[in-house]
Amino acid sequence: MSPALPQFVLDVLNLLLADGRRKILGLVGEPGAGKSTLAEALLAHLGERAVVVPMDGFHLANVELARLQRSARKGAPDTFDAAGYVALLARLRSQRGDEIVYAPAFRREIEEPIAGAIAVSPQVPLVITEGNYLLLESGHWAGVRPLLDAIWYVEVDAELRRQRLVERHMRFGRDEAAARAWVEQTDEPNARLIAQGRDGADLIVRWSD
Repeated sequence: MSPALPQFVLDVLNLLLADGRRKILGLVGEPGAGKSTLAEALLAHLGERAVVVPMDGFHLANVELARLQRSARKGAPDTFDAAGYVALLARLRSQRGDEIVYAPAFRREIEEPIAGAIAVSPQVPLVITEGNYLLLESGHWAGVRPLLDAIWYVEVDAELRRQRLVERHMRFGRDEAAARAWVEQTDEPNARLIAQGRDGADLIVRWSD
């Protein structure tokens, strides 16, 4: 069961959807902040009126990360196909009434993106996209913000956020020492970079489930 949404979130959401036209809402925040949980809660509230298209579907495949010698930094900005993500958002903004747009998903159990896993119907009024780098202003990432109708920055207590990350990494195969090392060496440098864009968001959501 998804956690209840705060009333102020529902109020802002209703304003966003008031004219009935396609909107793209971005959820951004540091790793472990609760972006996916908020996206799921929004989806549970809106039902068929929304679809979630995560940025994580544009992770480079593990074999490509190995070729580029970036495996140890998986999750950093240059370990994603940012140009592909921007191109998908552009398609979703201009989606024709007779086409379905297919988006990739990311499967944590295999740590790989899966192409064509999410079908976006032209009748869906809200596309929710969530990820770390929606407010990054470098490279192809700078093309994300202009394609979003609104962007919300999701944040939570820092210690809770780090503990969530440790538990997540352990759940998907790392022992505790390796999980804590990954958080400190990979997740936290990315978190500091993400936090620099906080003031560019339209709304700050302090979110805890």
